[in-house]
Amino acid sequence: FYVSFFQVKSEGPKLVPFFKATCVYFVLWLPTSSPSWFSALIKCLPIFCLWVFLLAHGINFLVSHRSASRILAGLIFSAVGDAFLIWQEQGYFIHGLLMFAITHILYSSAFGMKPLDLKAGLLMGLVCSSCYAFLYSYLSGPFTYLVAVYIALIGFMGWRAVAGMQLCNDLWTWTKLSACIGAMLFMVSDLTIALNKFCFPVPYSRFIIMATYYAAQMLIALSAVESRDEEDFRKRS
Repeated sequence: FYVSFFQVKSEGPKLVPFFKATCVYFVLWLPTSSPSWFSALIKCLPIFCLWVFLLAHGINFLVSHRSASRILAGLIFSAVGDAFLIWQEQGYFIHGLLMFAITHILYSSAFGMKPLDLKAGLLMGLVCSSCYAFLYSYLSGPFTYLVAVYIALIGFMGWRAVAGMQLCNDLWTWTKLSACIGAMLFMVSDLTIALNKFCFPVPYSRFIIMATYYAAQMLIALSAVESRDEEDFRKRS
């Protein structure tokens, strides 16, 4: 418990720029009807801060810990995807979809395949299949299969994050919990996007989408730092 408290305390100050950037986004609340490079910058700024958060742990840490470097790469693709989605009404929605699909592949790789936990995989498969079954009648053209592939990828990412928890074996850590909650919030954010774009207007959709999205990215970024923080704790003890 004390190790976890130390880790949370040590990481908190490094996230202050992220929280400030997120507040700037919600305070300005830039209209989606007039996309611009400025609005893209403001939207991507919290993700840029998460880049800095991970880079602050040192290049050697990122090089020696593949999971952390893959999460950083996922954050980079996320920022590109965010920029594309600013211009989604101009035909760049699929580009954004592709960037986030790559992000989920990178996050899945970072979370790893051990433990396998087939029960969690089956449950996630049922949830994702149900979501796609609901969306299917609203989809047309290339979105019929693009959305299916995307749901499969984010569902796989969610499975790997949940599998890492190992609650039954009491092997979970606060960083694995961060990954799990972050993955679930990412799925909520993307489901809200899909419902709002393809099915029906979702009340307060933009707030729901961005609040869950930023929280998800922060928690996933936090999940990358466990190894470094444990090393620091042992040095200070």
